[in-house]
Amino acid sequence: MKFTKALIKGKFVKRYKRFFADVKVNKSTITAHCPNTGSMMGLLNENNDAWVSKNDDPKRKLKFTLEILKIKNNLIGINTHLANKIVFEGLHNNSFKEFKNLDKIKAEVFYNKETRFDFLINKKNQKTFIEVKNVTLIRDGRNSEFPDAITTRGSKHINTLIEATKKGYKCYVLFLVQISNCKYFKIARDIDKEYYENYKNAKNFGVNFIAYNCKIGPKEIRVNKKVKIVND
Repeated sequence: MKFTKALIKGKFVKRYKRFFADVKVNKSTITAHCPNTGSMMGLLNENNDAWVSKNDDPKRKLKFTLEILKIKNNLIGINTHLANKIVFEGLHNNSFKEFKNLDKIKAEVFYNKETRFDFLINKKNQKTFIEVKNVTLIRDGRNSEFPDAITTRGSKHINTLIEATKKGYKCYVLFLVQISNCKYFKIARDIDKEYYENYKNAKNFGVNFIAYNCKIGPKEIRVNKKVKIVND
């Protein structure tokens, strides 16, 4: 997924009121929209390198959007709104080993009145649901992790995928690791034990869990390589 314009580099100052972030660009401090509702654990240190996009739409109150932060040697895409766009492009480009040469791709498909999944794909009459989870947490410099806070919504999605599997759908949770240079992934069971238990239960029922990292830069973010899930 290419940015319409190259991102602007600055230094992260602070995040506040959840959706606001101050970034120092040259000698000025700009206020950017922070498009991430998560805790952003480990990402909010002052003076981290930061990249923002600029939108000249006169209707927008905030002209800038925080897109990327650099933590040690890793670039991290923090814009959760881009995750599905990155995956959608990857599905069309055969970037995933599991999903090649698809017959049909539909986004934001309702499974029932209460739950919709990010994608419904079809290949040779096999219908498959894909639920995408954006990953930005890395604590030990080696393993990316999800979630970064308790996620009742995430647990609900897993349990609904179990139900869909029983009805003949093939089901995947795709962890999109928006962290460069990351080769491993695990469920953060110390953060959300219930999500971890639901993950283990869903595997027993045939729900598939996969993780892919991204190639991240100020001009483009795209699917890169499959990473190993290292949970028990």
